[in-house]
Amino acid sequence: MRRLSLFICSLLFSTALWAMHCPADMAKIDEILKNDPPRDQTILAEVRKLRAKGESLHKAGKHDESVKVLNEALQLLDASN
Repeated sequence: MRRLSLFICSLLFSTALWAMHCPADMAKIDEILKNDPPRDQTILAEVRKLRAKGESLHKAGKHDESVKVLNEALQLLDASN
């Protein structure tokens, strides 16, 4: 019983960490787009699309998927600079 309780607590804690990660990534993307947006309009459009999708997934409670999508956007931004 104790192991089960620890497992459930760790699961809940890890989910909360993912949930907090999404807004930080979105803020980072927003900051880059504001201060140093990519010059390539195709990349800019893709980053905006991924950022919107990441926010949508976050609001739907799909935090692990949101983090993956937002990470893709950050990688595009990193590669474009």
